[in-house]
Amino acid sequence: MKAYIFPGQGAQFTGMGLDLYNNSPLAKELFEQANEILGFNITAIMFEGTAEELQQTKVTQPAIFLHSVILAKMLGEDFKPEMVAGHSLGELSALVANGVLTFEDGLRLVSKRALAMQKACEAQESTMAAVLGLDDAMVEETCASIDGIVVAANYNCPGQLVISGEISAIDKACELLTEKGAKRAIKLPVGGAFHSPLMEPAREELAEAIMNTTFSVPMCPVYQNVVAKAVTNSEEIKENLIAQLTAPVRWTQSIQQMITDGGTEFIEVGPGKVLQGLMRKIDRSVAASGAA
Repeated sequence: MKAYIFPGQGAQFTGMGLDLYNNSPLAKELFEQANEILGFNITAIMFEGTAEELQQTKVTQPAIFLHSVILAKMLGEDFKPEMVAGHSLGELSALVANGVLTFEDGLRLVSKRALAMQKACEAQESTMAAVLGLDDAMVEETCASIDGIVVAANYNCPGQLVISGEISAIDKACELLTEKGAKRAIKLPVGGAFHSPLMEPAREELAEAIMNTTFSVPMCPVYQNVVAKAVTNSEEIKENLIAQLTAPVRWTQSIQQMITDGGTEFIEVGPGKVLQGLMRKIDRSVAASGAA
């Protein structure tokens, strides 16, 4: 079975989407439409902006979404997914590609999500850290033993778990995990504690927008981050998408379940090759490639 997977924050680069814009009238039309919907010239930042400009959450999330969704549309009749999944933000890209959301509604929700997360980040200093070389249970136990908020946030692949929370708690966790044999436990250059309880204000804000948006029946199952299994019910999809802001991204488990359910060919749709790299660490025997 053919599976399409969509990347999240961190896959951005200067010049992203420019080839699509220059070579496709449809892509150009959608990019220009995005500028109008967002109320600022995101294409200028995507095509010519600095790394710092692209790292702003309000820019990064819609930029990656646009690149991914427009690339999926460029595949035309070749785009015949039998299952889809997206990493964090990428779940919204997957839902547009899968026919659950329109392009316009998807972009509005991405923009709302980005701004709400940015606001939550500014309300309380917080961060994330990547932990390499330990099993998940040890990381989870260590986080649970620390005073303050620090939780498992991204189960990216075996031996790579990102934690999220208050800066002091993250610092303590990195210290303890290094003592326990982590190859690396290093803070990430992010604006806040995504996929943690500190995102509760953003979750509440996004919930209202999601509940007021029409979600159609998907063309194929979507494997959602929160539950790591196939979902086809539109109301369930909404609930899981809302929960995602404060819950961990179970990417390893999602991919493993997709393989169990018959996924044999995984195609990454969007900027970069981050998910292809994770695929090789999750199950090297399964084919993984890019859509470009």
